Amino acid sequence: MTQDAQSFDGRRWHDMGGNAAGPVPTDQHDFSLWEKRVDALMIISSAKGHFTVDGLRRVLEDMAPEAFETMTYYERWIASVNQNLIEAGVYTTAELAHRMSEVAARGATYGEASNG
Repeated sequence: MTQDAQSFDGRRWHDMGGNAAGPVPTDQHDFSLWEKRVDALMIISSAKGHFTVDGLRRVLEDMAPEAFETMTYYERWIASVNQNLIEAGVYTTAELAHRMSEVAARGATYGEASNG
């Protein structure tokens, strides 16, 4: 394992427990619609047997260190859910790309999509 992938004390880079990180925000906030959808997709897909918590965690732990610096919590989760669904054969990367192109063609906002 490289120095980047594992710290000097034997922990992998994503294991931040015990490291100084500043104060923990305690203010309440609502989740955005897309974050709620990620959570729902994760629960439904898991219930259908497409992956396990261990599978989700494996993908999260295999992400590059930059993922935890540049991606939000739910961005990392949707990446993990997506990878697990591809591995389970639910869809292929080509199918996903095609559907994403269709969605992008609808417009950048829900308003544009409903007018098209």
